[in-house]
Amino acid sequence: MTEQTSELQAINTAWQIAIQEILRMVIRDMYTSGGEAAFHAHIKRIEEAAVDSIYSGLMLRGTNEWTEVLVKEKASNFVTTLLTSFTYDKA
Repeated sequence: MTEQTSELQAINTAWQIAIQEILRMVIRDMYTSGGEAAFHAHIKRIEEAAVDSIYSGLMLRGTNEWTEVLVKEKASNFVTTLLTSFTYDKA
């Protein structure tokens, strides 16, 4: 692997971790007051809305259809992976 590829992977990983931790704190603070069932319902609603938005609203300029489909699929998978990693923490 080249040095540039390694650096890009490190940047992508760092970005994902940073966003995940910010979202984890925001979601925890917003949704833990309603109990565990409400927390999981909110997470599912956010996941479904985000994936729907990705597939219906994301349009990439200067790319072909294959690239756009691939990006949408990866973005949707990232949303699902990220949101299902959140756990209910009793405050």
